[in-house]
Amino acid sequence: MVLHSGVTRRRFAGLLAACAVVASGAASAANTTAAETGVTADTILLGQSAALTGSTAVLGKQMNSGARLYFDYINQQGGVFGRKIELKALDDAYEPDDAIKNTKKLIEEDRVFALFGYVGTPTSQAAVPLANQARVPFFAPFTGAQSLRDPRSRYVFHVRAGYDEETSAIVRQIRTTGLKRVAVVYNDDAYGKAGIAGVEQAIKSLPADSGVKLVAQESVIRNTVEIGDAMQGAMKASPDAIVLISAYRTVGAFVKEALRRGYSGQFYNVSFVGTQALAKEVGPLGSGVIISQVMPHPGNATLPVVREYLRLLQASGKQNDFDYASIEGFIAAKAFVEGLRRTGREVTREKFITAVESMRNVDLGGFIVQYGPENHVGSKFVEMTIINSRGVVIR
Repeated sequence: MVLHSGVTRRRFAGLLAACAVVASGAASAANTTAAETGVTADTILLGQSAALTGSTAVLGKQMNSGARLYFDYINQQGGVFGRKIELKALDDAYEPDDAIKNTKKLIEEDRVFALFGYVGTPTSQAAVPLANQARVPFFAPFTGAQSLRDPRSRYVFHVRAGYDEETSAIVRQIRTTGLKRVAVVYNDDAYGKAGIAGVEQAIKSLPADSGVKLVAQESVIRNTVEIGDAMQGAMKASPDAIVLISAYRTVGAFVKEALRRGYSGQFYNVSFVGTQALAKEVGPLGSGVIISQVMPHPGNATLPVVREYLRLLQASGKQNDFDYASIEGFIAAKAFVEGLRRTGREVTREKFITAVESMRNVDLGGFIVQYGPENHVGSKFVEMTIINSRGVVIR
């Protein structure tokens, strides 16, 4: 085509420029469309449902506080590849129905990149099917239930050891100390049932001549201190040891009432009880109560990760707030950030999953996590702690 005038040339040039703008806009729109849900140029949004009110609120608040402590530190350093991590927390009061509502909101309305740090077995069990359906990573729930680990889900990653590992350690110690008759008092929910299943399996795994046997199984109602029936059934069986699979308020009420009735046997708990909250609940009467742990002692400054945790607590003015649930949130956040770093600048959920699966023998500062395509449980670490006569939790 021949251009016969300057006006025509200018019109043609304008048409080319307009086409370029349209093409540029289309490319920009394509890039926006391609961006992963919950990820922008400068943020990554996570969602959490946890008990922020109610009888287990200490666990939810501390898990959230510990995670925020580390995320805030990373954000102050500029984030991960320039993206700061935002954590939106919703209260479920440790009730599955509320956890479902929260999870739907976080996925469908808030459009989070991943779900992080859910607190509790029944609430996590209610949420995981929604995460799986939406293909949203479900990272570091505060639960050790085997039902959330087996069968393995592509989207669920655990940092902590499971209740099977904890109850196995408890039963081994019961045998080592010569105790024989074991009663279990458990929440009548998914958490309690996971715990009692672990105790039963651990006892079955002992040599036939161990003499350790389960003499009573008594349930209590979640989020209550209604312990009368469970107390009566447990005391009637005359156990040497009572394994409690519940949270700090219920356990505290049970321990105090059992001691008031003259019980002189040994109390055991798994980590979800809420260690510091339990010590506070029982006071001096808690001397000798044993708790299995899946995280390092939050005051054990010989470990680099604990020193880092304590340093950041002090810098935030919360140096007296160290707690097992808090350090679990802190370590979970640290593991999540390591996964993000391995994902690279172009963040997608699928790339993140692959990146976490590449974390083999990763040292987070004296706490080792190891994942793989067939292993989504980062740690098997368990140790026993005891409340001393001053109400202090020691290893």
